[in-house]
Amino acid sequence: MATAKKVTVKKASPKRVKKVVLKSFKLSPETAPFVSFHITDQTVYWSILLILILVLALWVLQIQVNISNILDSIKTTI
Repeated sequence: MATAKKVTVKKASPKRVKKVVLKSFKLSPETAPFVSFHITDQTVYWSILLILILVLALWVLQIQVNISNILDSIKTTI
């Protein structure tokens, strides 16, 4: 009968952990006033989106009013 080979397993060497130096937070210099109004690309995009949403909401409201008027006219003719 053949003897089984012994498998030797090498233990992993512990990884060296570098210590992280913690630094305290520093206040950055203020580049612009907190409350300021500047028209940027995002301002234009949001304004266009707002106008589009309002127009679509008014369009849906107008459709609902038209449907209500049609249903009322059908109800009165019956």
